[in-house]
Amino acid sequence: MTLSTQARRDGTRRPWGRIAPVSGRRSRQARVGLLFVAPMLLLFIVFRFVPTAGAFLLSLTDYSLSGEWSFIGVDNYTRLAGDDLFREALIVTLTYVAVFVPLTVLLSLGTALLLHRVVWGRGFFRGVFFLPYVTSIVLAAVIWKWIYDAEDGLLNGLLGLVSAGPVDFLGRAGAVLPSIAVTSAWKGFGYSMLILLAGLQSIPRSYTEAAMIDGAGAWQRFRHITLPLLRPVLFFVLVIETIQAFQVFDAMYVMTGGGPVRASYSLVYLLYDSGFKFFDFGYASAIGLMLFAVVLVVSLVQRRFVGRED
Repeated sequence: MTLSTQARRDGTRRPWGRIAPVSGRRSRQARVGLLFVAPMLLLFIVFRFVPTAGAFLLSLTDYSLSGEWSFIGVDNYTRLAGDDLFREALIVTLTYVAVFVPLTVLLSLGTALLLHRVVWGRGFFRGVFFLPYVTSIVLAAVIWKWIYDAEDGLLNGLLGLVSAGPVDFLGRAGAVLPSIAVTSAWKGFGYSMLILLAGLQSIPRSYTEAAMIDGAGAWQRFRHITLPLLRPVLFFVLVIETIQAFQVFDAMYVMTGGGPVRASYSLVYLLYDSGFKFFDFGYASAIGLMLFAVVLVVSLVQRRFVGRED
């Protein structure tokens, strides 16, 4: 019987061995890794956490443009609870999120699946689909505003060829949010497409080949192999697209100005008007904190149902 076997049976350990050196090496590696990420972590704290804390403190005050302020506690939040305009903007934002996020995720996933099957010209098509993402949202909004125009727009011109329309896409309350969602999805789906395409390419081909040998069809391979293995990437895409949807402002500002009859008046639009039109900075900060809370709750729900570990 060796000494190590006897030590394990006796419940004792040798004072020498590999345990301490490996633990010490990992500890040193952790310290070195922390040293490398420290500059970026510091920038993140300065430009993320500090402004968030400042916005929270500002939301507890009545701050004027002249720099004078007074502490009013939770009065701004109490005012939010009774503000009909805030509730309308919240409903508009949630409706937009419900339209934009599924549209963008499905468009990104479908395009990524198609590009994953393409052998020739994959780089070319990937660049073409990603190109709208690097363009200005203002430029995209101006182009799509012309496309949606009720009189001279391209879309209504095509509808006229089949004796349909014209449709006032940006002037009807029921059509304005889907129209803006299509514009934003066209503008931003390329980024999520690249992330999903990278996730698809990381799935071992041996899994799908084994399923094909077993007689699994395309839908069965996608449902039982591709989708479960793609879940972490899909969860990331879902979260970033949700955050982007809650922050919608530019497209609405350029295309509709919040109309018609505030049908496209989002929470960020209300925040902009409160802070930069009426100079009510404390109330605008309270709106921003409430938006942060809503996004956090939605992200946690998404993590519960999409990002959970099996």
